[in-house]
Amino acid sequence: QVQLVESGGGLVQPGGSLRLSCTASGFIFSTYAMSWYRQAPGKERELVVLSAGGSTYYADSVQGRFTISRDNAKNTVYLQMNSLKPDDTAVYYCNVQRGGYAYWGQGTQVTVSS
Repeated sequence: QVQLVESGGGLVQPGGSLRLSCTASGFIFSTYAMSWYRQAPGKERELVVLSAGGSTYYADSVQGRFTISRDNAKNTVYLQMNSLKPDDTAVYYCNVQRGGYAYWGQGTQVTVSS
């Protein structure tokens, strides 16, 4: 049974930083691409970053500010978010595609506000 559990969200001032974590279970973590999405109020869920093998894709809106990393020994993927802006306010979800199905965590709220 695939499970994804996000943590690390919170309230931060503009220009601040947060690190999100997503711990996975129920599949061989090291062999799967992992991604982070976010959904702001009233907007569709959007891809933030995808890490697949040796390749990484960042949305233009976060390029240069966000960094994805993973620790396969801990079955955990991280999202380091720097220089945060109010527009980054959203619920952040990690995602894995397995067997033609998309699995999601419960999400973690990130609020950027002064």
